[in-house]
Amino acid sequence: MTQLMEKALEEIRKLSEAEQDVLAAWILEEIESERQWTEAFDKSQDLLSQLANEALREHRSGKTKPLDLDEL
Repeated sequence: MTQLMEKALEEIRKLSEAEQDVLAAWILEEIESERQWTEAFDKSQDLLSQLANEALREHRSGKTKPLDLDEL
């Protein structure tokens, strides 16, 4: 475990049980959310590659134009 994590745990131990539970629930939710995001991103790599290739083909064939921020 890292020194920063050790320091965080020392501070967490000073909290009430209720505060520790709230913090623990939040941490677990964040870890699960990150896992789900990573899984979704990993699954989308093929589609993202296909879309990128399609965009490059369109650009190379002259079907795109420079972005004009004033037109947005």
